[in-house]
Amino acid sequence: MAKDLTLGHNAQRIDTADAWWRLAAAVLLMTLGGAGMYGVTVALPVMQADFGVSRADASLPYTATMVGFTLGGLLAGRLTDRFGVMRPVMIGAICLFAGLLLASQAQSLWQLVVVQGLVIGFFGTSSTFAPLIADISHWFIRYRGLAVAICASGNYLSGTVWPPLIEYWMRMYGWRTAYQFTALICLVCMLPLAWCLRRAAPIGLQPQHAQSPTQIHVVSTSSNDARPLDLSPSTLQWILLFAGLTCCIAMSMPQVHIVAYCSDLGFATARGAEMLALMLGAGIISRMASGWIADRIGALKTLLVGSALQTIALALFLPFESLTALYVASGLFGLFQGGIVPMYALIVRDYFPASEAGRRVSMVLTATVFGMAIGGWMSGVVFDLSGSYTAAFINGIFWNCIHLALTAELLRRARQIALRNTHSPAAMA
Repeated sequence: MAKDLTLGHNAQRIDTADAWWRLAAAVLLMTLGGAGMYGVTVALPVMQADFGVSRADASLPYTATMVGFTLGGLLAGRLTDRFGVMRPVMIGAICLFAGLLLASQAQSLWQLVVVQGLVIGFFGTSSTFAPLIADISHWFIRYRGLAVAICASGNYLSGTVWPPLIEYWMRMYGWRTAYQFTALICLVCMLPLAWCLRRAAPIGLQPQHAQSPTQIHVVSTSSNDARPLDLSPSTLQWILLFAGLTCCIAMSMPQVHIVAYCSDLGFATARGAEMLALMLGAGIISRMASGWIADRIGALKTLLVGSALQTIALALFLPFESLTALYVASGLFGLFQGGIVPMYALIVRDYFPASEAGRRVSMVLTATVFGMAIGGWMSGVVFDLSGSYTAAFINGIFWNCIHLALTAELLRRARQIALRNTHSPAAMA
């Protein structure tokens, strides 16, 4: 009885001011938690010189961070389903603080790789992405697409705030001191924000109560069906996992290597950090716009549009090497690809039961992170083999074309089911 009363009380907070305040806390937490990823990206050229290694080896701390982030996200998602989102986030804040301090003391590349992957990635940053998105999806119905997109924008807001800040500290005091400053800020700010998320999520609400056009459109083919999109649940899950992997292998090329790319072209690392901030700042706009669009045309269609635009954006980097052109390409890349990742959370909520959201959203979103990890390392390898980033951009375009084909197939199935339902005897009646 007490559990039912709690659920009923929380259900009254859906789409209310309390839900929006919770969303604000989640965005700030995601912004702070992303420091573990973006710090190592900005410091990549300096770390390469400091440790005297190749570009591919210098990319390994980032790759280890993202692999740890991927695996840790699965654990954090399960802990969120069991204990709520507050505890995993608090644990993550403490581990992020400890990991950044330990990384600042690393005396070899492999020490840095272990700390970035295990302490920062697995135990730290992982709690501030997929679990927060899954939690927020329970607090909105009518504006779920927009809310999830805003929440996911915290990751890009992190990429807008941290690179120039860390680059400045790195230039003034060195990358080790920059890591220490970042650690203190994360600990002091994240613990109070995590406390704001102590209220349990109303996971008992089912998607058939949806009010938004998107969810009304998909209700007949979503969580009420044993075979979503005429596929078994496990098959659809694996397709979404592979789609998330491929799109983010492509996405990682500019995000991970733009600073190093600018340095190779003879521009200051500060210019590359500014391009990364511009790229991810534009991604915030893209994510919010995509969430608004998804509430109207559906997550699958929005994902297809985003995938096509990302392919175009990657191609824009190939013919231009001037500073102005790179700023423009970076901004357009952010505007074109920013809305892709949040769509996976919406697709999971559209086609799977709400009670499975924490686990399934975490699985799909951590697959996107794994794609970023593989793509960041892969681009470094391609660079070392070819001697330039041209082949790395072409490699990204190849993987994005695979993602485009997968998304188009899922949308074809959705349209086929909708057409069949329209001409069914029940619909005719």
